Amino acid sequence: MPRLIAFLLAAALLAGSVGWSAYRDALDRLTERGEADLSLAADRVTGQLLRYRELAVILARHPDLKRLLIWGGSPGASVEVVQGMADMTGASDVAAVDLHGRIVAGSNGSSVARDPKEPPLERALDGALGTSNEIVAGPLGPRRYFAFAAPVQSESGVVVGAVMTRVSVAQIEDNWPGDAPPVFFTDRQNRIFVTNRSGLVLADRSDGMPDYESAITAGREVWRIFGDRYLPNRAIHLQRDLPTIGMTAEILIDSSGAFYSAVLWGLIAAGALLTFGAILFFVQQKRAALADRLTVEAAANARLEARVVERTQELTEVNADLRREVSERKEAEAALKRAQDELVQAGKLSALGKMSAGISHELNQPLMAIRSFAENGEQFFDRGKPERARDNLGKISELARRMGRIIQNLRAFARQESGPVTDVDLVDVIDASLEMTADKIHRHEVELVYDRPHLPIMVRGGEVRLQQVVVNLVSNAVDAMSDAPERRLSLTLDTDGPAVRLTVRDSGPGIADPDRVFDPFYSTKEVGAAEGMGLGLSISYGLVQSFGGAIKGLNHPEGGAAFTVELVPAGLEAAA
Repeated sequence: MPRLIAFLLAAALLAGSVGWSAYRDALDRLTERGEADLSLAADRVTGQLLRYRELAVILARHPDLKRLLIWGGSPGASVEVVQGMADMTGASDVAAVDLHGRIVAGSNGSSVARDPKEPPLERALDGALGTSNEIVAGPLGPRRYFAFAAPVQSESGVVVGAVMTRVSVAQIEDNWPGDAPPVFFTDRQNRIFVTNRSGLVLADRSDGMPDYESAITAGREVWRIFGDRYLPNRAIHLQRDLPTIGMTAEILIDSSGAFYSAVLWGLIAAGALLTFGAILFFVQQKRAALADRLTVEAAANARLEARVVERTQELTEVNADLRREVSERKEAEAALKRAQDELVQAGKLSALGKMSAGISHELNQPLMAIRSFAENGEQFFDRGKPERARDNLGKISELARRMGRIIQNLRAFARQESGPVTDVDLVDVIDASLEMTADKIHRHEVELVYDRPHLPIMVRGGEVRLQQVVVNLVSNAVDAMSDAPERRLSLTLDTDGPAVRLTVRDSGPGIADPDRVFDPFYSTKEVGAAEGMGLGLSISYGLVQSFGGAIKGLNHPEGGAAFTVELVPAGLEAAA
């Protein structure tokens, strides 16, 4: 119990300290803001009033007014001067006054004489600037003015009269910002002469207006104001003397928020401390219960550790079995990959074997032509016809290039490509494939329909592997039309859409079972035919998928079979 009381007292003191510190900081910030607002308000009022004092000084030097006050005469021109200046500056009254207080030229038709013994005229007639504030009775109540007077002197420096200007205080108050804090200016009689709160106009400060209690808090004068809804309940009071206009500027900065904020911070600190104390009490209670529970758990942990050791041994053995199984699976996968690569290479070599006779014919023809052109060239040289011999040499060179291109295509096709997927020109791939199958197409009297593009069509793939796909499709199409009355092979390229599509269509009997056409060892050829084992389309299917593409076969509505290869255009990422 004593500990609880000591804790509560310490919490109360600390919470009070936090609240007081927050209140003092808030008052400091409000004071800084209030001093800035008071300075702005004082400068604003002083600046507007001094404009009319300067107006009096300027008009005191006007030649028409000086002439009128020295020599007399008609006041017509002088009246126009003072009336014009009153209209331009917004002054309530502008007048030229002689030494006896008579108005010799005034704005707004003013002609009432003024007592030369009253301020500010008395000071002006003595040769100095005069300033005073006046209260004039009116039908709607008293009206407040600031009056200024400047002496008018002759060339010899003798005072011959004065110029007086007056401005209505209401004119200054009407332009005050609506959200400004309460500001008021008291004169030497301790009356509130200028203010932005209508309830304080002409209030007598000596009679306790407004009704308030003052106290010094944290070095600041803080008022508690009663019975005025237009003034804050709690406010910091600041003031500044303005000897230039004979006033004292005062401002009230609402500090209710600072007070309530300090109370809130104190309550928050108290709540935090009480919460902390409750947590400490709860922790102490829990520690006692925890000590008992730890004793029970220690025995349970010993049993659990024994079981963990036993289970760890079992998992270690299972993990070893899994590693062994994974290793075996990886070896099987590697063997399968090697078998697939060998199967692809076997497919290519098989295709080369089928095309060997045609390739021999393709090479034999240029060789025979080269021999003929060489013999003719010798005869042309003997006959003194070098131009004809040069033509034969050119033809021999072209035939040699043709043979080199055929051999180069065969070597590339036979190569076992295992490089990554790259950008490949599909037009060049088709050209090379058609060269290797040209003899077969010619022997089977197949009509080739192919509108070759003039520009390259770049796709993602492997050049040799993609060439093998095209050779398989063309070769299968020619074989399918061996007994057809009409033999037409069509190759079309379509680049519209997200994929590049190559379609190989024949005019044969079509596909008996399109759903199985890509199955390994599936073939529509007769048993025992020397045309392969039904692996060409299965290999092509795997190759196209490795490029990130797709291949499909179906029966065309107008007859025959159509195989479409969809490839990823160059520039788009695809998994090889």
